[in-house]
Amino acid sequence: MPPILNAQGLSKSFGATPLFRDIAFTVSDGDRIGLIGPNGAGKSTLLKVLAGEEDADAGDVAVRKRTRIGYVRQESNFAPGVTVREILETALNAGHVPEAEREGKLRETSGRIGLPDLNVAAATLSGGWRKRLAIAEAIVAAPDVLLLDEPTNHLDLAGIAWLEGLLDTGDFASVIITHDRYFLENVATEIVELNRVYADGLLRVQGSYSKFIEARQSYLESQSRLEEALRNRVRTEIEWLRRGPKARATKAKARIDNAHQLIGQLKEVSSRSQTATASIDFAATERQTKRLVELDGVAVELGGRTIVEDLSFLVANGTRVGLVGPNGSGKTTILRLLTGELEPTKGTINKAGSLRIVYFSQTRELPQGVTLRRALAPDSDSVVYQDRVIHVASYAQKFLFTGDQLNQPVERLSGGERARVLIARLMLEPADLLLLDEPTNDLDIATLEVLEESLLEYKGALVLVTHDRYMLDRVSTTVLGLDGKGSAATFADYPQWEQWFLEQSSDIATREVEPSKAAPQISSSTAPAKKKLSYLEAREFADIEQRVEAADAALETAKQRVDDPEVAIDAAKLTEALAVLESAQMESDKLYARWAELTEKAG
Repeated sequence: MPPILNAQGLSKSFGATPLFRDIAFTVSDGDRIGLIGPNGAGKSTLLKVLAGEEDADAGDVAVRKRTRIGYVRQESNFAPGVTVREILETALNAGHVPEAEREGKLRETSGRIGLPDLNVAAATLSGGWRKRLAIAEAIVAAPDVLLLDEPTNHLDLAGIAWLEGLLDTGDFASVIITHDRYFLENVATEIVELNRVYADGLLRVQGSYSKFIEARQSYLESQSRLEEALRNRVRTEIEWLRRGPKARATKAKARIDNAHQLIGQLKEVSSRSQTATASIDFAATERQTKRLVELDGVAVELGGRTIVEDLSFLVANGTRVGLVGPNGSGKTTILRLLTGELEPTKGTINKAGSLRIVYFSQTRELPQGVTLRRALAPDSDSVVYQDRVIHVASYAQKFLFTGDQLNQPVERLSGGERARVLIARLMLEPADLLLLDEPTNDLDIATLEVLEESLLEYKGALVLVTHDRYMLDRVSTTVLGLDGKGSAATFADYPQWEQWFLEQSSDIATREVEPSKAAPQISSSTAPAKKKLSYLEAREFADIEQRVEAADAALETAKQRVDDPEVAIDAAKLTEALAVLESAQMESDKLYARWAELTEKAG
């Protein structure tokens, strides 16, 4: 059977800027393609071309006969007053679904997205529910291929898990633009990176995201070897040309032509291999205070609803807190409490004196009607960065902006570019406490990796709200988890919170089912298979034994220190040694528990 979509020789430019040139892209039955690439590579434009919403400058897209295409845009907005039912009915009508089947499909789809009320106005839904509705609108007419542009934006962690299940069980092919690396690992069976560093304009790899990382590294290493070989050959040819060969002889003329061809080839390979990444470096103050913000029995009520209650939590200097929970559970509310923008209904919040807080809001508000130059440097053409005065053009270059973009209005920047502008502005403010509310939306994977490294090196305290599970696992030292019912608890990491949240949800669901209607017990022979290790868990499992051995050695050293007679007679030394012993014991216990958990899952 021919491919569902077959694009050949596609080229697209905006003005003088080429997005992609002469690329080929096919989608066949059963494909689940993760489409990635740096900001500005043209991923969203390519998806629009495949969906038939935009024309390419050159090339063709062949669509198999009677193919239905579902397309979910990056932003999910609906007209005021239009209900969920009306949106789905319009989609069914546009998909030419027989009238007798429409009501059944409508109810089946609304059940799949988990929205019980079909008569609610779509525009009044939260961002996460609007995204779910947009996906339902695209799948209700049973598409052959589903094109999704950043579908995890605005979805909470439960919503992302729902989408993973939907794509995993769907009988349609899919092309998904996303920067969520866990999502790619769990869903995609093929990865395509759109990037001008590749000779064909893209690199396509069968397999998971981790397989793609290996293949990309191999490709870049081969390109590096090719560039070095070409450089050596060009060096030899240039030496020969400098000796002034006569071009009259046929062989000499052919060698001269070949030398110029090699120089051109080297220039092309070198230009592809020169990639740039944003330079992100948050500055912390020199504050030595340990206790920065302490919440004691805090409760917040908004509009008659309890958002959070009896919350006691300490933000200490150097801690990196991952704040997680479903949409509407109060994550942004807690950040507003920390900034002082919101006062608690009950309880107290104690802050260290002269505390410097820097806040990255998910609303991403930039001054309107100003250029990039003025957004970064409102009063002059220079900024003060890490106690140095540097020109705004040099500072903008750290975030991959060109000199031509300095006079461009910020309204014309892409979502990823606006995020980089906000991060650039925040970096000019040294902070004791850094609050980041969804900083990862619209950032490409290369920039995400730079952001992660910066946060790991940041010396102050951090509270991070993000749906990027990879970043949560990598950056946070502790997790404050919310359940959406007002309760909160602390956890060692994201997987621990996820297990707790699923158990909480399961307990609630069980209590809501009448005893007579409760589901029958499933026998062990038909029980679901044990969940396998994820990509990151497999990596963790590979070296956890060495970490346990190191923890055991540290624990033994701490015990010997306590048993030392010289320490035992010195109160100050003994107190310090006991504290080290307690910390070593806790670390050892934690690692053994994690080792047992991973061993059981590896099964």
